[in-house]
Amino acid sequence: MRKKLTLAQRVNILRAAVMGANDGIVSVAGIVIGVAGAGTSNFAIFISGISGMLAGTVSMAMGEYVSVNTQKDAQRRAIMNQKEALANNYDDEFDYVKQKYVDDGIDPELAGQATSEMMQRDSLVTTVRERYGFDVGEFTSPYAAALASMISFPIGSILPLLAITMLPVANRIVGTFVAVVIALAITGFSAATLGNAKRGNGMLRNIVSGSLTMIVTYLTGLLIGSL
Repeated sequence: MRKKLTLAQRVNILRAAVMGANDGIVSVAGIVIGVAGAGTSNFAIFISGISGMLAGTVSMAMGEYVSVNTQKDAQRRAIMNQKEALANNYDDEFDYVKQKYVDDGIDPELAGQATSEMMQRDSLVTTVRERYGFDVGEFTSPYAAALASMISFPIGSILPLLAITMLPVANRIVGTFVAVVIALAITGFSAATLGNAKRGNGMLRNIVSGSLTMIVTYLTGLLIGSL
């Protein structure tokens, strides 16, 4: 029977999907607006965008795969270290967990009782959670994260690609810019929600960074096109 994903694992996969879509929007928007700034044809813009989409899709998927695997390796090492610590210095680990609860404002007697009950139930899970901040066995799948990015990156890329090629030439730069800003607001809001951060700040950071990317690439395209 297939093990059900925990909330933390689902959130990490959603994070990879949101960030993949966000990078797809920004990366391809920067490419197509930069090429459009050079005054080239719709076909050249389209080919540049498709190339950026394919390259970015592979890059994002491999990046997520490597990143999540690195995180898993670090977590496994932490678990091994904690097993050794429990075998050699159980009392020190007990005192660490108890003191952490006391520092959080729990009465020392109650903290000792809670620590004793949790350590008896599963000392490894308890100490890993308190020392390193993750739950034993709740690893994010590198394959799932890579697949989420591989799917979401081209989906995000479609918006600027379609906008720049289908809008009238006179309006394609402004129209693409507006469409991308709206999309970045959505992905910024989603990313902030997943991270329990302030939605307004997340949206603003996303919009500003994406806008700067498009402005820089457009000005670069104008400069190159005028040579």
